[in-house]
Amino acid sequence: MLPLLTFLLSLPATLAIDTTSRPSVNAELKLAATNLDRHHILAKDSDWTFDFQSRPNYHAAPGSVINANAATFPALTGVGLTLATLNLGPCAMLPPHLHPRATNVVVAVKGNTTSWMVGENGVRTVSVQLTEGVMTIFPAGTLHFMQNNDCQPAQLISALNSEDAGTLNILNALWTFSPETVKAAFGNAELDTETLGQRIPQPGTGANLGSFECLKRCGLDAREGIKE
Repeated sequence: MLPLLTFLLSLPATLAIDTTSRPSVNAELKLAATNLDRHHILAKDSDWTFDFQSRPNYHAAPGSVINANAATFPALTGVGLTLATLNLGPCAMLPPHLHPRATNVVVAVKGNTTSWMVGENGVRTVSVQLTEGVMTIFPAGTLHFMQNNDCQPAQLISALNSEDAGTLNILNALWTFSPETVKAAFGNAELDTETLGQRIPQPGTGANLGSFECLKRCGLDAREGIKE
């Protein structure tokens, strides 16, 4: 995993954590005894509509993850589903992460994205080329990440079998432990773990810039993701 650290660059401070938009509606839906009761709670047509493109970070650079789930779209309360759009700008990536409470299927809408996944100790790493119409699956708890290989934007649709799937960015989580513990995890190698930890971007809008190889090939500035 160490070479991945060279991929990680700074991001805006906004975290990719969904805030519950209408907690009182979620609470009512959880107590609803019948479907008719649910319809009385979700009484407006707008209660049944979620516009991905109107979300604040939809067009964010270098990319974004927009979740429709119980927190952002109360109609999904109790349904057992999250649907997300994954927007990856040129050379953008979703850093290594896992979903603790859901299996994840992803299908490419456009672009050329590579995904990597490892499920547990002893199993091989699975790599899939996600081009238009190609789907892959990340079983619950598997570590995975993906990168847009092209100089044009890519988009994918992600579905998870929970309305509260959760996301854990592995490198961010690892560096919440003490520097000495992190150093020990790397075999007590001569690493400046404090400096490395400061270079790991926050989750931001869900995506960050990817490999320097792609950025160079596409003529992009490594820090801003714009044409040189």
